Amino acid sequence: MRRFIVGLLATIGFLVFLVIGGGIAAWYWFKPSHPGMPDSVVLTLDLTKAIPEAPPDNPLSRLLTEDRLSLRDILDALDRGGDDPRVKGVVARIGDDGMGFGKVQELRDAVQAFRAKGKFAIAFAETYGEFGSGGTRSYYLATAFDQIWLQPLGEVGLIGLRSESPFFRGLLEKLDIEPRLDHRSEYKSAMNMITEKAMTPPHREEVQAVLSSVFGQIVRDVAKARGIEEAEVRRLVDGAPYLADDALHNRLVDQLGYRDDAMQAAQQRAGGAVTMRLAAYLDRVGPNRDGPTIALIYANGLIQLGNHGANPLSEAGVVGSDTMVRAFRAAAGDPAVRAILFRVDSPGGSAVASETIWREVVRVRKAGKPVVVSMGDVAGSGGYYIAAAADKIVAHPATLTGSIGVVAGKILTTGAWAKLGVTWDAVQIGQNASMSSTIEDFTPDGKQRFETFLDAIYAGFKDRVAQGRNMSPEAVEAVAKGRAWSGEDAKANGLVDALGGYDVALRLAKEAARIPADAHVALKTYPPEEDPREYILARLFGRDRDGDARPPGVAAEIGQALAWVQQLALAIRMETGAAGVLSMPPEVLPDRRAP
Repeated sequence: MRRFIVGLLATIGFLVFLVIGGGIAAWYWFKPSHPGMPDSVVLTLDLTKAIPEAPPDNPLSRLLTEDRLSLRDILDALDRGGDDPRVKGVVARIGDDGMGFGKVQELRDAVQAFRAKGKFAIAFAETYGEFGSGGTRSYYLATAFDQIWLQPLGEVGLIGLRSESPFFRGLLEKLDIEPRLDHRSEYKSAMNMITEKAMTPPHREEVQAVLSSVFGQIVRDVAKARGIEEAEVRRLVDGAPYLADDALHNRLVDQLGYRDDAMQAAQQRAGGAVTMRLAAYLDRVGPNRDGPTIALIYANGLIQLGNHGANPLSEAGVVGSDTMVRAFRAAAGDPAVRAILFRVDSPGGSAVASETIWREVVRVRKAGKPVVVSMGDVAGSGGYYIAAAADKIVAHPATLTGSIGVVAGKILTTGAWAKLGVTWDAVQIGQNASMSSTIEDFTPDGKQRFETFLDAIYAGFKDRVAQGRNMSPEAVEAVAKGRAWSGEDAKANGLVDALGGYDVALRLAKEAARIPADAHVALKTYPPEEDPREYILARLFGRDRDGDARPPGVAAEIGQALAWVQQLALAIRMETGAAGVLSMPPEVLPDRRAP
């Protein structure tokens, strides 16, 4: 009877997968084509949700979220719309402060370029911040539009910038937990929340400098966009937040009204044009695929050894060194690729993985393919490491970058275990086998080896920067010490070549590849996006795109699911007093290791 139930469950699971997978594949194969474009269009754009830097790696996720545009999609659509005589303007709904300053500046540049082609741009928000919560980023983005709308009971929360950091040293002392961390050098502040009870002077200096730089950019840009003196903008910030009527009186917004009012005004301004979502427009006209090919490689998330993957703590994901190596080698081996645009949005991660990626950038350049880095919201520590070897580095003025340094160590938990009545014992072979142990402190020799390790990583990082940026060791040390810089300050210190986003990076990539500045180029993503149909078939048969085995595959996944069902049945039988134990081959047991 048990075998019959297990077999039935396996059959049902397999059939369910076939139905779902087949349905998605059939929809993809036979989905209806969109009708033609109207003669007069106003594009609509929702900026209230987080904008992913890149499309999802999983092709099924791309199918199921095809209306959720990536940053690159939005830029392509606005660029195509700016050149399309059928497109009269764009209306964007703006949300809270969830977007990073790099993306805000990228979108501001794209909207202003769209307007420069004779199109109008209207920003609408129910509120730019609420009850005093920050609306600085969202309002800053809105100032790129030629008309700003606000709902009558909304606010303009242009209240400025603030950086808050928790410090856990006091809690750790109460728990009898001792940090054993060290850094290179004094500005490398990642460990401070564990080792300190407040900001150290270098930490405070670093944060203050970044905030001052970014705030100065906001003041200049808002003043220019709204036709207000910079001193007046600073005064308005100190008086914020503002209710709708006050915001209108202070020329921070142009119109009070609801979303339908803004849409109606846009249609009237366009002479009765129909509205169309930006995703639908891009689907109909497509991004520009003509011209010479430039490869686009994303490094979006924490840097680790292995393959790209999901990061449970961040939507950005994980930058896998193996995946990056494949991407660079595929781009280098494609004779159609004239240059590589390397988009980096990463706070860093593994030093070893960063070194692996850095080496691939060096190899590609030696093979004759120029590499231009475009930095997103953040490209610090390992994110700067992997960028350092590029021909050119482009950052937004507000990009957080640099942080040339290293931090490492461990946390001693023996005292906390003792308070709980838990004792530990161990056996080891090798004098330094306990170096990473959290229940035993460094030995004198182990501490020396640990410090040597930090010195070596720091020296290696600085050497990579010196080579890539053509700087002396003394010049690198002056801007290193773990200090993070705004993109604006990084350029002033020689860490960045130019300020801007994709458009500036593409221009430099064209120059390096000797492509005319006014020529259209085709951006081709590496590794190439996997076809959803091929992905479904691969998952069915447990193979990757090259035909090699790709564990676990559907069969293995069904086996794991059945193993969990069997264990659940065993638990129920034990709970109800039933006798007997279900057994299974070891290879079918689900992997119980912690992720």
